[in-house]
Amino acid sequence: MERENMVKSVSRALDIITLVSTKKGGLGVTEIAGQIDINKSSVYRILSTLVQYGYVEQDKETGRYKLGYKFLEVSSKLLESIDLRAEARPYLQELENITNEVIHMVVYDQGEVVYIEKLEGNETLRMHSKVGKRAPMHCTSVGKAILAHLPSAVVLDILERKGMPMHTDKTITSKEEFMQELNQVKQKGYALDLEENEYGITCIAVPVFDHLGKVISAVSISGPTIRMTEERLNQLKKKMIFIGKQISARLGFGSKTS
Repeated sequence: MERENMVKSVSRALDIITLVSTKKGGLGVTEIAGQIDINKSSVYRILSTLVQYGYVEQDKETGRYKLGYKFLEVSSKLLESIDLRAEARPYLQELENITNEVIHMVVYDQGEVVYIEKLEGNETLRMHSKVGKRAPMHCTSVGKAILAHLPSAVVLDILERKGMPMHTDKTITSKEEFMQELNQVKQKGYALDLEENEYGITCIAVPVFDHLGKVISAVSISGPTIRMTEERLNQLKKKMIFIGKQISARLGFGSKTS
């Protein structure tokens, strides 16, 4: 019975925390009791304990309760402990299982992308990519997916410093044309590499955002153009956008409350 009561108390405390977190201005004891059907004395006791540990604080002027700064301390420790590759891997494996194609994950670094994960798929495909290798941004789907969510001034600076060398005759080498391409990428939510980096290889990529809404990575599917047809790309784009959102959510993106 004692264990049962303890579990019930913890459950109620979590319910109260969740409720308080939804109101920027906080809630009073009566409001909380009315919304979760607990008597006011029990609500007050739980709130007092939460205040003691810093998870909830009371506004001295209004008497209302709101989240305490202890949550910032705890969440910052969680964010520091997040391993991008580990969080993303189940989703990358899902893409590999669905498509049997090569799956890449990259991060942005000093005007280039760096491959941090590569799943080979079951189909035979020779690509220059490998974990740890750097690649240009202007002719890769992962590069475009990231650049589309960086400030224009930053993008132009990267293009100026790194240039836009032609990797194939399909590489975009005009800044104006490329900036228009990035606008479309941002609107659509995904980027394409239509044999712009390697002949015979077509890729589709989506961005990944951190808890601050900053683009930090991109995920792609790469395959031979003969398999990565326009029809297949249209089928894959919704799944890719969904996967990008799932990985971003694991990193804390979109978890803020009003």
